[in-house]
Amino acid sequence: MNLWWLVSIFSFCIGTAIQGALKPEVLNVGAIFSFGTVNGQVSRIAMKAAQDDINSDPRVLGGRKLSITMHDAKFNGFLSIMGALQFMETDTLAIVGPQSAVMAHVLSHLANELQVPLLSFTALDPTLSPLQYPFFVQTAPNDLYLMSAIAEMVSYFGWGEVIAIFNDDDQGRNGVTALGDKLAEIRCKISYKSALPPDQSVTETDVRNELVKVRMMEARVIVVHGYSRTGLMVFDVAQRLGMMDSGYVWIATTWLSTFIDSKSPLSLKTAKSILGALTLRQHTPDSKRRRDFVSRWNTLSNGSIGLNPYGLYAYDTVWMIARALKLFLDQGNTISFSNDTKLNGLGGGTLNLGALSIFDGGKKFLANILQTNMTGLSGPIHFNQDRSLLHPSYDIINVIEHGYPHQIGYWSNYSGLSVVPPEKLYRKPANRSSSNQHLYSVVWPGGVTSKPRGWVFPNNGRQLRIGVPNRVSYRDFVFKVNGTDIVHGYCIDVFLAAVRLLPYAVPYKFIPYGDGHKNPTYSELINQITTGVSRILTKKVAQLTRVSL
Repeated sequence: MNLWWLVSIFSFCIGTAIQGALKPEVLNVGAIFSFGTVNGQVSRIAMKAAQDDINSDPRVLGGRKLSITMHDAKFNGFLSIMGALQFMETDTLAIVGPQSAVMAHVLSHLANELQVPLLSFTALDPTLSPLQYPFFVQTAPNDLYLMSAIAEMVSYFGWGEVIAIFNDDDQGRNGVTALGDKLAEIRCKISYKSALPPDQSVTETDVRNELVKVRMMEARVIVVHGYSRTGLMVFDVAQRLGMMDSGYVWIATTWLSTFIDSKSPLSLKTAKSILGALTLRQHTPDSKRRRDFVSRWNTLSNGSIGLNPYGLYAYDTVWMIARALKLFLDQGNTISFSNDTKLNGLGGGTLNLGALSIFDGGKKFLANILQTNMTGLSGPIHFNQDRSLLHPSYDIINVIEHGYPHQIGYWSNYSGLSVVPPEKLYRKPANRSSSNQHLYSVVWPGGVTSKPRGWVFPNNGRQLRIGVPNRVSYRDFVFKVNGTDIVHGYCIDVFLAAVRLLPYAVPYKFIPYGDGHKNPTYSELINQITTGVSRILTKKVAQLTRVSL
């Protein structure tokens, strides 16, 4: 009898131990960010708040605790990799991050192999395809939608060409490529791509050298895609070069609105340098939960930094993980890890490769994440079949006096440009017609309210040299002012009016020929063309000359 009780007690203890291993009381999640950045600081506070809120409600995880371990990558790719490997050694179920697309491309291979989901709301490179990286999930709208919004803004204002300034890394290059594709769809283009070194290594000299080139070019619509350190440096140098005056158009991607939201009030110098710029901010619909969180933020952050949309996405991402884990366990799944046979034979040295193990339930857990259907602080969260979030949208911001972000409208992939919040338009049939696209008025660089033309005659372009007959007769059609190279007349007026109607710049120079005492002949014009005096666009020169004659 005693033996039976001993066996029963032993069996119970073993079963309890196994059950505890398969359904642990603490669920480990990792986070990889550079906590010295604006988004890193905001995300850290928001993720900690989400963890506390989840753990304070036993209904969320059935009494279990969620533990988020933060790893500071310190702007360093190597430290990001080391952080991910350390998480993989400690039975981590998911990783929030990485912060940059550069590391997302690298760490996604590790996630694919060990079947541990990576969830990022900041690495939004549109080339991070779910087909290539199935365990990488973007929990905020990726940059394809951001570039669609910018392209539609360019079309709305009637510009044809833009210059793109960006950090030369995966997120910068691929974002600008997406912008080029979206512009091409509306018969616009990027006329020049100004690549700067990565954010942590770019210098003011790098920026100045590029902006000097840009200032010589025709296009005056400039898109800045990158990070706050680089972007603010670009605007500071641009102001000193006189490139924040009237005639210029500056469109900054979400990095600028993020900086303004988190660092206001801005210094006078910074506010002055970005005056008149346009920027975009991820649109997060108003709700009671969102307002309540905003009211908590000053206490959560101790007043150290302002809340921006990435903080809302950080909070929601942690909740997505918690809900998916609860569903995973409620489905009767267990948490277990197994050795990766591909690592067999790779032992030796000091690397503990044997500690890297595959999350056996990783695929089911990932499926639960992708089935998320909830309303978070950032709004409704639901993934389409291509893993994009339902109804991505942006606020369109005009930076006015003192760096204040004045909202002039919205963009959504459902309704395009509008002054009505997107969530109100979702209830109506989609209308993307040009007559239905609206934005409020803009204060442009230089304080002007009239829309800039978007181009000027370039200082580095080849001129169209136009031969003009210096005639004696029919001077109402064309004549040269004595003692100068200035020409006037009906034909000249028609030409200038036509040039002003063009959506792009045509640099030109009138070249009079003839002595003014007798009418020049066609042979004299042909001789000037063959000698190179009027070489460019000879067909148009000849046509214009025939009209003049």
